[in-house]
This record gives sequence, C-alpha cells and structure tokens, in this order.
Amino acid sequence: MSVPGPSAAGYQSGPFDLDRIGAGLVFARSLSELAAALRETGNAVVQAPPGTGKTTLVPPLAANLAARTEGPRRVVVTQPRRVAARTAARRLAALDGGAAGGAVGYTVRGESLAGPDTVVEFVTPGILLRRLLADPSLQDTAAVVLDEVHERGLESDLLVGMLAEVRELREGLMLIAMSATLETSRFAELIAAESSVSPAPVIDCPSVLHPLDVRWQPTRAARLDERGVTRGFLDELAGIAADAHARALAADPETDALVFVPGAREVSHVASRLMHLAGNAADVVELHGQVRPAEQDRAVSGRLPHGRPRIIVATSLAESSLTVPGVRLVVDSGLAREPRRDAVRGMSGLVTVSCSRASAQQRAGRAARQGPGTVVRAYPEAAYAAAPAQATPEAAAADLTTAALLLACWGTPGGRGLRLPDPLPPAAVADAEKVLRGIGAIDSQGLATPAGRKLARIPADPQLARALLDGTRVIGDRAAAEITAMVAGDYRPAGSDLGRLLSGLRAGTEPGASAWSIEVRRMERLARTHALDSGTGSDSRTGHQPEPWESVGYMVALAFPARVARRVAGSAGDQYLLASGTRAGLPPQSSLAGREWLAIADVTRAQGRAAAGTGAVIRAAAPLEAGTAEAAASHLLSESVTAVFTNGKVAARRQRRLGSIELESTPVRPTPAEGRTAVAQALQREGLGILGFSPSADALRRRLGLLHRLVGAPWPDVSEPALLERVQEWLGPELEDLSQGARASGVDLLDPLRRLLPWPEAARLEELAPERLLVPSGSKVQITYPEVDDDGGRPVVAVKLQECFGWAESPRLAGGRARILFHLLSPAGRPLAVTDDLASFWAGPYSQVRAEMRGRYPRHPWPEDPWSAVATARTKARM
Repeated sequence: MSVPGPSAAGYQSGPFDLDRIGAGLVFARSLSELAAALRETGNAVVQAPPGTGKTTLVPPLAANLAARTEGPRRVVVTQPRRVAARTAARRLAALDGGAAGGAVGYTVRGESLAGPDTVVEFVTPGILLRRLLADPSLQDTAAVVLDEVHERGLESDLLVGMLAEVRELREGLMLIAMSATLETSRFAELIAAESSVSPAPVIDCPSVLHPLDVRWQPTRAARLDERGVTRGFLDELAGIAADAHARALAADPETDALVFVPGAREVSHVASRLMHLAGNAADVVELHGQVRPAEQDRAVSGRLPHGRPRIIVATSLAESSLTVPGVRLVVDSGLAREPRRDAVRGMSGLVTVSCSRASAQQRAGRAARQGPGTVVRAYPEAAYAAAPAQATPEAAAADLTTAALLLACWGTPGGRGLRLPDPLPPAAVADAEKVLRGIGAIDSQGLATPAGRKLARIPADPQLARALLDGTRVIGDRAAAEITAMVAGDYRPAGSDLGRLLSGLRAGTEPGASAWSIEVRRMERLARTHALDSGTGSDSRTGHQPEPWESVGYMVALAFPARVARRVAGSAGDQYLLASGTRAGLPPQSSLAGREWLAIADVTRAQGRAAAGTGAVIRAAAPLEAGTAEAAASHLLSESVTAVFTNGKVAARRQRRLGSIELESTPVRPTPAEGRTAVAQALQREGLGILGFSPSADALRRRLGLLHRLVGAPWPDVSEPALLERVQEWLGPELEDLSQGARASGVDLLDPLRRLLPWPEAARLEELAPERLLVPSGSKVQITYPEVDDDGGRPVVAVKLQECFGWAESPRLAGGRARILFHLLSPAGRPLAVTDDLASFWAGPYSQVRAEMRGRYPRHPWPEDPWSAVATARTKARM
C-alpha cells in the first residue's frame, strides 16, 4: 500500500501547517522519515519518549498525506484516557490556530466535540471499537493512530488485531502505532500487511534529556496492609510532598508538583491533607477519572497567569499520554491500581500493587519533560529494584467479559485468528463466555446473538448493560440509570453499603457526584433508546416487583447474579455464601452486617479481619429479600432430590437452590433409581466398608484371594477395586434392597461372594483352599488365610503342639503352591514355635521346647520321641 505524493516534502501541504505546529518539538525532525514510510507501506510504528511531540505531530501529518488521495480525509487517534483525548485535541487545535470542534475534535464517553469538518479526531479505544462493530471497514476514515500501545490496555490490544484485519480489506487505510518505550518490534510485525514479508517500518525519535534528580524518602508507615493503602502512609506522603514543594519553591517560585497515588480515594485523602499543609502557598488540584471534565482540563492545561503554584494529586492517568505544564517536581507513592482476576473464586477487580519500574520511570520523567526536575520516591530503593520491569498487560489479568462480547460480534470468538499482541488466557475467555451465555449474549458457537449485539452497543460492561435494559422495565429508566452509573464508577462505598453511597451521590455530598450526574443522564438516554423493545432476551422477567429500598440490590443482582449471597448461619463474623460457591466477608463495622441477603457488586481477595476469615472481602453490596434475589437470578434456580447413603441406610432430601445457596431442604422418600445412585456413590467414595464383611464372608474372600494370587484364572480377583468394578454382577440384589430402604446391617456378603465362584472349578474349593485342616489328633483346625491385599501372606494354622506328634510332612494348599505356616501352641494356647517344616522342628528345636515346657505343663505329654507319640488334645490322665 502506498500514499501518492510528488516528493518527500509533500506532507507539508494540506489542512495543517506542520512547520507552525511543530515549532520547538523534537519529533519535527522525524516527520520526513515517517512520511516516506507511510507512502511506501501505509503503516508504521513510532517510538518516541514522552514530551517529544509525537501525539501532536503524527495525526496532522497523516491528515496531510490523506488529503492528497481520492479517499476519506479523517484521521482517528486513540488515547487510553478521556482526559488525554480532550487535552491532546485542544492542544493541537490551539497550535493550528483554532478550537476543539473544528478541524480538530474529540469524542469520549458522554462528550463529543467533532463535526463534519473535523479532520483529526481524538477518541478513546472503546469509542473506536464500537465504531468498528457498526462499520467494520471504517469507510469514512483515512488513517488510525493508536497512541500509547506500550501501556497494553485491553481495548488497545483488541484494536491492534481488528485493525490489522481491516487493512487486509482496505489497502488505503493507514495504520500507525505509537509507543513511548522500546517494545516496537512486536507491534511492527502485528500491524504489517499479512502478505508482507517485512514488518512495518519503525520510526525512532530520541528524546531531549533534561537533568533529573532522583531522591529516595521511604515512609515510616507501611504502604499497604490487608485493607489496602494505609492512612498512615498517605498522611506521610502528603507531608513529604508539602515539604518537597516548599523547598522547590524556595529555589524556583514557578515550580508545580505532581503527586502520584493509586486511586481516586487516595487522591481525595492526600489532596485534603495537602490543602491543610500547603495553606495559601499553593493550589491543590485533583486529577482522576471521577473528576468533572472541566476540573480535569484545569489540572492539565497549565497555571493561570499570575496564579499560585500548583500541587496536582493524580492517579496513573497522568503517567503518560499528556504533558502537565509547569511540573518540575514529582512525588511518587510507587503504587498502582491494576486489574486482577481470581479464577478460583471467580472474582475480578482492581487491586493495589507496587508499580512497575517502567511506570516509575514514566512518572519520574514528568518532572524533566520541559527542563531539569526532581522526583521524590516515597519508598525504599530496594522496593523499586524488586518491582516488575513492565506492568502486567491488562488482557492477562483482567475480566474478559466485555472483550469476549466484542470479539464475538467481530466474528472471532476468543480472539481466535486475530493477530493480538498476546493470546488471551483460555481460562479467562472460557469464564467470560460462560457469563455471556448466561445472559443470552452469545450462542453455543461463541458468536453474538441479537441480544448480545444490542448489549455491545452500550458502552458499559455487558452485565451492567443487561441490568440497565432489564431493570428499566421494572424500576424505571431514571433509577436504573442512577444505579448503573454508580456501580460502573470507581467508587468505594463506606462500609461497603451501596445504598448509602447512592443517597450521598443524589444529595451531592459524595466525591465525584457531579461526574456521576453526567453519567446518569447518559445512561438514561441509553436506556430509553435501547429498552424500547422486548429487552435482552434474558429470563430475568418474572413479574416480581422489588420494594423501593431493594432497587439497588435488584439491579446489582441483575448484573451479577452469581454474586447474590446469603449469610452463613452460625459463622464467625459476617460471612456470606455467594451463588457462585465462593465465601466472602463484610469488613468490620459495615452497616450491612446481619442482613440475610446481599447482592454484591465488588468482591476481592483479602486476609484477616477485613474478610471475616474467608479470604475475600465484600467491597460494595446492597441488601435485598429472598424473593427479589430469586427474581433477579432466576436462571440459577434449581430443584433436585439428593439421596445419600449414610448411617447404613439411604436417605433423601428435596433441595431448592439458587446456584450454590440452599433455599429449602425437605426429607423425601427416594426413588429406586436415586437410591441405587446413592449406594453406588457411597461405595465408590468409601468402599465396601460401608457394608462390612461378616467373619464367614471375610474367610471366603481370603480363600478366594489366595487362589487368585497363586493359581490365577478362573479364580476371581476379590480385591476391593475389582469387586467395586463388578459390583452389579455379584451384589446386584442386595444393592436393590439397600436402594429401597434396607439397612446395611442386614446384608451378609457371604452369599454374594459365592456368586463369584467359577464353575465347575468351584467344586475344588475345599481341596485347594479348605476352610479347616485335619491334624493328626483328629481335630479340624481353622485355617487363617492372609488379607486379600497381602501379596506375600501365607495361610496359618494355630494348633497345640501335642496335636501334631508324628506329623512329618508339612501340608500344602492351592495345588501345592502354598505351604502352611504352623503356629505351635502350648497347652494354654501360647505360641511356642512358628514353622512351615514340621520334620525339621521335631528333629531339632523340639527338644529345647520339651525341656522348658515339661515342668510347666506336667499333666500333658512331652515324649522324647515325638515321631512315635500319639497325637492328642488331651492330658496324660485322660489319654
């Protein structure tokens, strides 16, 4: 693919004056090389550190090249965050001499300043993904620029694969990936045309390096505990930032500071402390996703003329993508909030972790973008060295439900066949597709259903989109929109109580209430637009009308039915069993404590008191009644009869469940089939010990065991595994009796074992393995056979020594294969000798036994010549 142009300098003519826009920007020196690459191949990877001007210069360059073609003119640029998209658009528009909404515009969730004359449009990745679903060929787009691909956001990764497919259909589409790090070779191969033998060209732009002073100032307080970021750490961090800024102002009164913390809650806490500590010396500004757009723009647009120095407290959205003017000081907590998925518990969410070394370097670089700067790291240098080199790609750790739905709509379930930066984790994809099938969004082949395509058009998680549409018809569009906007936002309700959070948002007393109000209006419009027909096709409409106080719980249960939870009776602390089978606990002093039923919006791993001993803590939930829980999660309802073999008898109960939660359990009479299953399962689980062998049955089994070991076929294998494998063959009638209520104590396994005797060989059982042995005294003595699983065991006969006088030949069993082991006993039944060779015993050891025993047992015969003595069980007098 090539873009026509008369010369390498042709990019200078077009809708944008690149000389004026690029004045003073380092990347201006790389424009000719990039233009030549795009003319030649139509794609490129740009590697340039933050602050070089790539985001400002590459989009208008692509627009100028597109202007020389016969095709569409618009260039779409993705930015990973809304504030970055708005800021980049306004900066480029200002450099071009206009305002956002003209030649340069932006579209982000809930806001758009772009029109028919817009040539360069900045958007978030989610906006472009949904445009692709509506128009897979992007007919109105000349070029796509994917900025900050090194951040490895899930939506950006999906765009790489999907746009590579679009370029196979549309050769005229330019595709440019931009990265602030050196991870360029992978993306160069991904965005190259499939027919090309070479990767896309890489345009490398070196950075202008300003001096950076790195200082380490660890806090005394631990950064994290079982509940998350500690209050003590945040207080110390605020003090470090205030002191560092005061020192910086003494050297340069124009210094602004940027403080990095992991989330909105931490931003608010640190900002509040800094307002107190800084006093009138500085303006404290918050920058995170919940701040109103106007406040975000204020934070990144620079200080007002003659304004006070600023301390900007921000989350990682200030890490890259945009330049915050005036910043010469960075104070870094070294913490980040990243998505994590717990496959065992079926949970996913954001967790606070140590940021990667790459992120720490990006944050530090903010202080030296426009001149010499200083970074203060409020953690030990050893912690930095131990941190991972790169942040975990979002696709490897996040919930993939939304991504799986988008891929199903694209026709590539699970991303199969797409050239993604990394394959999606199969287990996470399987879990996501299970959720989507549960709400009717995909079919058995993994492709999107009509309901799924409708959900994909709503810019929210599929579960929340489903709740918005189905909930609107039950509780009204306004209430459904309010609750959906609250749950979709990054709020941390006090005591995990979403109901109280909603009241605070409505009253305007909660942080982020203004941004929430804007989102509510957007959700309300979506609800009215998409909920006019019969809904999503899910089976949640049961005619149940929740009470007003249950509205939050009802909506949460609609979105996350597997997280409907019931309090565990008798558990220590407030433990709850989720419908998914996981247990979780409320944090201490939660206002939800004691509620029988909860619908949980956010649950994450935790230890100690915060999780009530369950290993997972409920972060956000709302109460509801059992009937409302059943209505919202009706597809999880089931009724079954469970029969078990316990205490020697089959018993059954009819159970009604909501997922893993037992609702009712009633004793019932099992059917024969249920009884047979219960007995069979008990046998497989516990073995034949549940029935027990009587002495006679055990004796027969041992005899058969010896013959099977020494003689072999056709004598049967009577080991426990073999008996269980053939259980119906030899124990069928007894199993039938047990399945119909007979007790195990009434079953004797002697007759069932006889069914295994081989015929006609069974007639020789007494010959080969007799039950008793006739000894010279005339007694018939019981033969004790070895245990079935004793491979080296011998048959044993315990008999009084006097009963064996004159017996020279030791008898054998099993056709001569097994010699009997004699335990020769005293008249009192105590062992005197053990031998399997009677002749040797009489000839040797007997004389010593006689010498020791004749005085102890004088009434019994102890002849000098045992060969000629009469074998007897009697005393000398009775003889």
